[in-house]
Amino acid sequence: MIFIPTPLTGAYVIELEKREDERGFFARSWCETEFAVHGLDTKIVQCNTSFNRRKGTLRGMHFQLPPFSETKLVRCVRGSLYDVIIDVRPGSSTFLRWIAVELTADNRKTLYVPKGFAHGFQTLEDNTEIYYQMSERYAPEYARGVRWNDPLFTIAWPNADRIISKNDQEYKDSDPSFFQALAI
Repeated sequence: MIFIPTPLTGAYVIELEKREDERGFFARSWCETEFAVHGLDTKIVQCNTSFNRRKGTLRGMHFQLPPFSETKLVRCVRGSLYDVIIDVRPGSSTFLRWIAVELTADNRKTLYVPKGFAHGFQTLEDNTEIYYQMSERYAPEYARGVRWNDPLFTIAWPNADRIISKNDQEYKDSDPSFFQALAI
């Protein structure tokens, strides 16, 4: 595996290190030892799949509070998506900054999302499926989010035609003190 640091402290894009021949290729997508060597969280307690029928489906921006803060490994297994993370850790040098990574079934990249990050995505084609590995179980009473178009972040989403749940549309505008109060 090839670990590529992103501009956000602690977040990585992970690319497969393929061993190819005439049959195709073989590559590891997870190795507890390699993750530990890079100082990354190796705990996985839950795996999830998100299937999205239509291009433009936007989900996010979600995170969980302690003690159920989640590290996520996100990979697109069908279709493509514009994956966005925001550093919402008040003590971080990249606090309130965001990045986007295009994850596709063809590029087979994985995004490592540390605890204390909000996460969301917009699908770039119909029938896109995402596979998540999570360090914590889903705990709805600890689930929080920020709105996809919160002016504090000004995320540049790729598709103006959006399908967004009512819950994701109803998050209020946030300010830096919002995250301080959450003790992320």
